Parts: sequence; C-alpha cells; structure tokens
Amino acid sequence: MRNDVLFLTLKVFSSTGGIEKVCRIAGKAMYETCTRFNKRLKVFSMHDGQESAADNLYFPLEVFTGFHVNKIRFMRKAVRQGISSKIIIISHINLLLAGWIIKKINPSVKIVLFAHGIEVWPRAGAFKRRMLKCCDEIICVSEYTRKKMIDVHGVSPAVCTILNNCLDPFLPLPRNVQPNEQLKKRYGFHDGDKILFTLSRLAATERYKGYDKVMEAMLDLNDKDVKYLIAGSYDAEEKRHIDELVKRFGLEGRVILAGFIPEEEVAQHFVMSHAYVMPSIKEGFGIVFIEAMYYGLPVIAGNADGSVDALQNGKLGLLVNPHDVNEIKNAIEQVLEQRDNYLPDRKLLHDHFSYDAYKTKVHSLFNNLQLWNEKKIWKFRH
Repeated sequence: MRNDVLFLTLKVFSSTGGIEKVCRIAGKAMYETCTRFNKRLKVFSMHDGQESAADNLYFPLEVFTGFHVNKIRFMRKAVRQGISSKIIIISHINLLLAGWIIKKINPSVKIVLFAHGIEVWPRAGAFKRRMLKCCDEIICVSEYTRKKMIDVHGVSPAVCTILNNCLDPFLPLPRNVQPNEQLKKRYGFHDGDKILFTLSRLAATERYKGYDKVMEAMLDLNDKDVKYLIAGSYDAEEKRHIDELVKRFGLEGRVILAGFIPEEEVAQHFVMSHAYVMPSIKEGFGIVFIEAMYYGLPVIAGNADGSVDALQNGKLGLLVNPHDVNEIKNAIEQVLEQRDNYLPDRKLLHDHFSYDAYKTKVHSLFNNLQLWNEKKIWKFRH
C-alpha cells in the first residue's frame, strides 16, 4: 500500500530511555502533522511487541507495527514499505542500513536520520560513513551533536538540521504535583534538608554523568543538610563503584542511591528536590534537564556537551566545567543560597521546548522535504 511517511525505530514503548521518549513524542508530532494534511504515517519498531503500544496516548495502534525483535522480518517489511513511501524517518543510526537499501531501490525516497548523542559521536566504519551519504536530512538534537556529525563523519553542514527535544505533552502539570511526605520518609530526608537530585541510567560502561564530581564537591560544602539523591536503574558493578565513592568521601547518609523509580513518581521527585545537578560530559541533549525546569527546579549542567542546548547557553540554568570540582561546588552553593535567583524562566522554557513548538518544527521539516505543496513557513537550519 502506498504510504507517505515511514518511521523506523528500535524501541518506542518497551523502554523508558531518552531516545524512546524522543520516539514517542516524534511519533505523535508526525501523526498529527500527517493527519492534518491527509497523509499516511506508519511506525515500525524492531524490538517492541505489538502489545506494547496498546492504550498508548501518542498515536493510534493501527499505524504501529511491533516486530518482537525479529530483525529479518523487520528489515524485509521496512524495505517493502519504504520503497513505496515518500519519506523514511530513521530513529537510530543502527537502522540506517534499511534506509540505504530503500534509497538504492528508489532514489526518489527522502531519507531522514535522527542523531541523538553518543551513538553517533565515535567515528563510524567506512561502510556506515558511506551509508550516511544516502541521508537527505540529519536531524541533530543539539549543536554539539551537529558539530560531531560534521567534524567526525564529514557530513555536509547543508544536510544537518538542529531539532532540540521537547517536553512530553503528557507530563503531569506542575500545579497538580504536590510534595509527598511519604517520599521524603522513604529516603530518610528531614524538613531542613537541601536535596540535590540526579536522574539517569547508571552503568559502569557509561560513567559520564558527573555524580562522582558532585559527591566530591559536597566535601567542601561544609553543610551537613545537603543531601544528594541519585536515581535510576543501575548494574551491580556501578552500584559497587558508587558505594565505594560514598565510603571514600565519608558521605554515608548524605548520598542516597534510589535505584529505578517509576514514571508516575518522577514528577514528585522533582518537586521534592531543591536543585537538579548533572555535570555530564557526554549528554546528547538531556531531556531530564528540561523536565526538571518544567517542575521549577534550578539546574546545574556541564558546558561541554549537548546540555548547553537544553539550558539555552546558560539562560535557563548554570553551566559549569564538568571537570572542575570547585566550579561545581560554587554553583551548588549559589543555587542553594539564592535559589529564587536561579529558577528557570518559564516563558523561555515554553517557547523553546514545548510540544507545540516541536510540532511546528516537524511540520517545517516535512514541508522542506516537499511532503506537501506548500510555501515554506519556517526554515530552521543552523
């Protein structure tokens, strides 16, 4: 069957990671934009099961096909559907082979690749670099990732577009999220505590979030009321590593490793905290930064990666050298002592990172790719 837009993904609903969030929101924006102009969208997910999309809020089940990790069936269906489509959106570079094959069979198909972060930063092999040349557009989530695509892979700046991630339109409204005393009791917090918060997947192979530097900075804060809550799923090796750091720095009782927290509790963790701190060095963008700001938290982030885009070059929060413990310590002191001065600008946050702003840019992307005959409304190349 003739199709207009085919969105190829690894996962959409069976995981809660950053790329999966992007895929859910992008899928919603694509569906609504295609529906507006009477165009057809299909979403193919290699790893999801069909049941994982049941009752989802982002797009109708009939546009979604999950392949239950059947990679061969996924590739066959993707190529068959792709050659009769107008635009192929590829959510991850590991799926680029499908786009390359489709382009070989039907050169008129437009290929668009999402470039998020660490999955595209290392120099790719010769074949993958050759496949990158089939892309008509590469959507980079930050200026940092765009620069990596150009400098590391030799991609033409003309095909690299920046499309920052956005807030999930289904996040609970801040006014509907109240402080939860039971949550404080769970972690042993008291009324006078000043809670720093980091939310991230913790893995021994990905030690770049900066929580070790935050712990080190706490040694010089000289304030026993400052507590540090680190949340997110972790592997056994990383838990041992964090426990060793806590012991070495003498921060027992002040650093709490929460582990995985369900999505429905994330907002309450934000409103319970005093500041969000994550001076990372390999963040593609950092959706968690804009979520923290959405719930009114001052944010401290690193100045050496895609976090710069999330904080709008420091207009929405404090950017620090992620390798400088003293600079991190000073930023934490400033925020805790003068918190009102570092609250995020809600209008600026909305203007740049609302779902409506994101959908407008998706509309512009399809318009630039000539999915419909319409005078271009907004060029957003950088």
